[in-house]
Amino acid sequence: MKIRKRALTFEDILLVPKYSEILPREVDIASKFSKNVSLNTPLVSAAMDTVTEHRAAIMMARLGGLGIIHKNMDIATQAREIQRVKKSESGIIIDPVSVRPDASIKEALEIMSEYRISGVPVVDENKKLIGILTNRDLRFEDEFSKPVSSVMTKMPLITVKKGTTLDEAEQIFKTNKVEKLPVVSDEGKLEGLITIKDLKKRVEYPSANKDEFGRLRVGAAIGVGQIDRAEALIKAGVDVLVLDSAHGHSKGIIDTVKKIKEQFDIDVVAGNIATKEA
Repeated sequence: MKIRKRALTFEDILLVPKYSEILPREVDIASKFSKNVSLNTPLVSAAMDTVTEHRAAIMMARLGGLGIIHKNMDIATQAREIQRVKKSESGIIIDPVSVRPDASIKEALEIMSEYRISGVPVVDENKKLIGILTNRDLRFEDEFSKPVSSVMTKMPLITVKKGTTLDEAEQIFKTNKVEKLPVVSDEGKLEGLITIKDLKKRVEYPSANKDEFGRLRVGAAIGVGQIDRAEALIKAGVDVLVLDSAHGHSKGIIDTVKKIKEQFDIDVVAGNIATKEA
């Protein structure tokens, strides 16, 4: 085979540095993925079943980018993938996962495994906090059919009121040597949860891409006309929808974008396109 033009690989090219007065820490590479969704690191993982599910999306967001959960699964499964990202960490976890006191230890462990958490608040039928179940409570437990109420740490617990800042929470963690702080109302109802793990991740991942509630951002792919899927993903907490098509410059794609924007307050990114007209 004859090479008629010069061919180069990355190893053939060297960028020669020049004089600069800008320090590396002063460089800002933040960008926008959509109107309301920013990127602290301009990298997005593809909506492919071999690339992005909740684990990849979590790490992408921690590093400042964004993961787009693929659509090659049923609606409920994709919505659950979104929830796993949104509940994986938070400044203050809004509507945290909880269990009832009559739930079995086995059921509680399954929930903790699904959401990759080390403990869950225990609430009654009125959402009033009555205890907390952590790995510490289960360390020597081998009868998994027993109710959660028999092994949980019961009230009174160290709790905080709504409006507590993360800096205030950090001081409470240090003083009381606890790992989880339930956020409760004046009536004692569970309204949120702050964990020492999430506070540590603020330091470990300073450029994490988070929403206004301190939760990791995540996107999800949908197909043409999939309004029901879009609605379920929005309810699950998705930050942006990606209308994923090989040919974005088509009536079906355009009509779907219009319907979503008419019905929901959500950012939509549509594609793929390759021409100025599109």
